Amino acid sequence: MPDARFQPLPGFRDFAPASCAVRNYIFDTWKQTAKRYGFVEWEAPTLESTELYLKKTGGELPTQLFRFQDQGERDVTLRPELTASLGRIAAGYHRDYLKPMKWFEIGSCFRYEKPQKGRVREFYQFNVDILGEHTTGADAELIALAIDCMRDLGFQQGDFIVRISDRHAWLQFARNHGICDDQITSFLGVVDKLERDRPAECQAKLDAFGLQRDQLLDFIANPPVGVSPQYDCLLEDLAARGLDSFVQLDLSIVRGLAYYTGLVFEIFDSSRSLRAIAGGGRYDSLIGDLSNHAVDMPATGFAMGDVVIARLIEQTPHAAQLMQQAIAQAGCEFYVIQADNSKRRQVLQTVSLLRSQGYRVDMALSPMKVGAQFQRAERAGARFAIIVGSNDNSLEIKNMKDRSSEIIPADQLSDKMASLVH
Repeated sequence: MPDARFQPLPGFRDFAPASCAVRNYIFDTWKQTAKRYGFVEWEAPTLESTELYLKKTGGELPTQLFRFQDQGERDVTLRPELTASLGRIAAGYHRDYLKPMKWFEIGSCFRYEKPQKGRVREFYQFNVDILGEHTTGADAELIALAIDCMRDLGFQQGDFIVRISDRHAWLQFARNHGICDDQITSFLGVVDKLERDRPAECQAKLDAFGLQRDQLLDFIANPPVGVSPQYDCLLEDLAARGLDSFVQLDLSIVRGLAYYTGLVFEIFDSSRSLRAIAGGGRYDSLIGDLSNHAVDMPATGFAMGDVVIARLIEQTPHAAQLMQQAIAQAGCEFYVIQADNSKRRQVLQTVSLLRSQGYRVDMALSPMKVGAQFQRAERAGARFAIIVGSNDNSLEIKNMKDRSSEIIPADQLSDKMASLVH
């Protein structure tokens, strides 16, 4: 039994090879989808100045920071999210890039909160953002990417729903009910927790604004016609792409971070068995605020975390099957088996030749029986075994799936390999 003193800290995870394969599958899918949409990758430091996160985040986030003083007596924080870093970098480098800037990043984030289902203290986020474009075309592009990302991970229509809202609709609601501008952030915080707070707890918060909970519920259930012109434009764009059936207007979505300014959205599994899979929206003033208004750049983006999406894949059979197939295909392609004790040199030459040509190849590192080598090949997930026997001029190629085999001349190995794996 492992020593409990040396287990991961609460909310942190080990990634043994099987877990790492799942994580890498998700990362690879994220990257491929983003690049297909013309996004380029960026990266930021894991450690940032705490002030960066206190300036515009709001909500619960400032209470969840992994915050400390470094040896230079600077107040620093392990990044809890990526958008603030993106805003800082975009403000500094935007002159070097054509607008709109379509950027994505996959990085670790840290939040000191209670570990629970779908929530840990160190997690990975896929951030996708469009900077320098104010029209709803940018919002539609992001939501289309998010939908395609879900489909690329094996999810089908009916497995998930994109719930879209508009903060402008709530700002108008607040004005119509006499809420002052300096109360807006607090009011939106109440709306954001409307589904999670107990009714009595929610009403106690709304008393400060002279509102009844039923007023908010009625506004959500029966939104006025034309309550969000931006949503109407967005829906028209998604309909042209054939993606409108994946989304719905849902004014209960507000998003907890204070920097959101317009359209916002979250993705949920249809059964609502998990917390939000992804979420984001428009944040047109953040980059200006982070640059002391030296840079005025509209922006919109979303983030998808690895913890919830991995859990949803596990509980969705067709997505889990697609993942396992992808992981198997990314494993060992060839396992070279030594069937004759005198042929170690030829085994090493064969392995080196195939590896130099880019194939994924493995072999036994110490002498063992042929049967044991085949077991190793199966456990490695090898698609084919190459058997080096007593004949110097030939090799046996065995298909590990259907157990068929054929003998080929040894000098034709490279040509044969190409036809097997492509």
